[in-house]
Amino acid sequence: MTKPELEFHLPDGPWTATGPGVEEQVLAEDADAGSRTALIRWAPGTDSSPQGVARHPLWEEVYLVAGAMHDLTLDTAFTAGMYACRPPGMPHGPWRTERGVTMLVFTYGGTNDGDSADSADSGGSADSGG
Repeated sequence: MTKPELEFHLPDGPWTATGPGVEEQVLAEDADAGSRTALIRWAPGTDSSPQGVARHPLWEEVYLVAGAMHDLTLDTAFTAGMYACRPPGMPHGPWRTERGVTMLVFTYGGTNDGDSADSADSGGSADSGG
């Protein structure tokens, strides 16, 4: 299976809760290849501290579309327009957002075994995207 061929359109798929305060809208996915593109949004006040530092078995690219999140390990805030590219296994987070954040997240190059692509960043834990 491969990702679907899609021309420009307004995504109308459902927003699905993936963790406390975290929702995702899958834009395109190839589950067999472990490849996914999703919008992930964290509600104001979401904190991934209970999940701790996140590591994923996939490559993860994250573009912050709106809002901001604070990396509690680095004690650094990241805001709309910023981008991250993380190889498999790279530790990141935990995160907290005071006012909410929306991310465009791409994952690829592995399987969805173990830690989900949205652990802490997006919110599978609360990390997906983060």
